[in-house]
Amino acid sequence: MSAGRPRVLLVEDEPAQRDLLSYNLEADGFAVILASDGEEALLVAEEEAPDVILLDWMLPTVSGIEVCRQLKTRAATRGVPIIMISARSEEVDRVRGLETGADDYVVKPYSIAELLARVRAQLRRTRPSAVGERLQWGDIVLDAETHRVTRAGETLKLGPTEFRLLATFMEKPGRVWSREQLLDRVWGRDIYVDTRTVDVHVGRLRKILRARGGDDPLRTVRGAGYALG
Repeated sequence: MSAGRPRVLLVEDEPAQRDLLSYNLEADGFAVILASDGEEALLVAEEEAPDVILLDWMLPTVSGIEVCRQLKTRAATRGVPIIMISARSEEVDRVRGLETGADDYVVKPYSIAELLARVRAQLRRTRPSAVGERLQWGDIVLDAETHRVTRAGETLKLGPTEFRLLATFMEKPGRVWSREQLLDRVWGRDIYVDTRTVDVHVGRLRKILRARGGDDPLRTVRGAGYALG
């Protein structure tokens, strides 16, 4: 799984539908995690920390609506956007899906292009740098589309790892990220990197951000990790 790519958990028990959606999501630049029933979805969502969940209503073992309800009550997954996919088109079903906690509701049959647009719309809220948005914090500006960072109008030269680290911090200013969370988000789960590597790269990022003067915007939280601001 590539580091930096937004991760979509696709929960679909129908193989043809799962393959079609998975292919299109990968082609659109997403890293896809698969689950084929409700029980697996609940486990994988907690283990893999996806950025968005595409959740079919009709699933074996545990229904999509129950999966949605449980994920929205858990601290680890509460903030992950869920797009419910269902053949149920009645207003009462849409309302039930949204009231259970789904962030969006898509009725089958749907257009793949529209579904991808809805995934990107949810990411714009939760992980804006992944969809090319421009982020700003104080005098630091990060343009994800052009891969350019400036501070007080001066261009800064960041390596790809430092760029992804800064984007992660700027998406959620004030949030304390543990070293393990930064490893998952910036390096990816499939790559073994020592947690001390995080300290090295945070040190490099600090040095670059302060190269032309200005305060150190990164905060070390003893025993917990790092935060912006």
